[in-house]
Amino acid sequence: MSPDPSPAAAAAARDLVVVFRRLRARLRELPSGGLTPSQTSVLVRLHRDGASTTTALALAEGVRSQSMTATLSALDDLGLIERSPDPDDGRRHIIALSAAGQGQGERGQAGPGRVAGPGAGPPLRRFAARDHQCSTRPARRACLDEFAHTSLLRSVC
Repeated sequence: MSPDPSPAAAAAARDLVVVFRRLRARLRELPSGGLTPSQTSVLVRLHRDGASTTTALALAEGVRSQSMTATLSALDDLGLIERSPDPDDGRRHIIALSAAGQGQGERGQAGPGRVAGPGAGPPLRRFAARDHQCSTRPARRACLDEFAHTSLLRSVC
């Protein structure tokens, strides 16, 4: 049995739970265009990296091939991807964005909360610089709340 965590570790764990709950709630509020997060991720990956195979996409997304097949089937039904035979291996297909998928991939890559420009910077670095202001529990909660609702969402959405 492992020893009890230190009070600081327990507080950090509680704070992380709060951040992730708030992030999850905030992400649910963002418009998805009718696509699941997995489908959006695949479209963005195909837009950024180009055509790929089902197996390569599954590996890149960290899912099983069967799960990727289901995601690709849904995207195919929506007309967002095109499949063509792999010239090197007739058993495989190359997955590429259709014209409609190209537009979705561009919108997904831009992201609804994305911030550009020199003032954007990595959110963790900006908040680490303000760490001294977050020394008490209420102040730390306020900092985490701000972090969850602004900077981090801008960097991942």
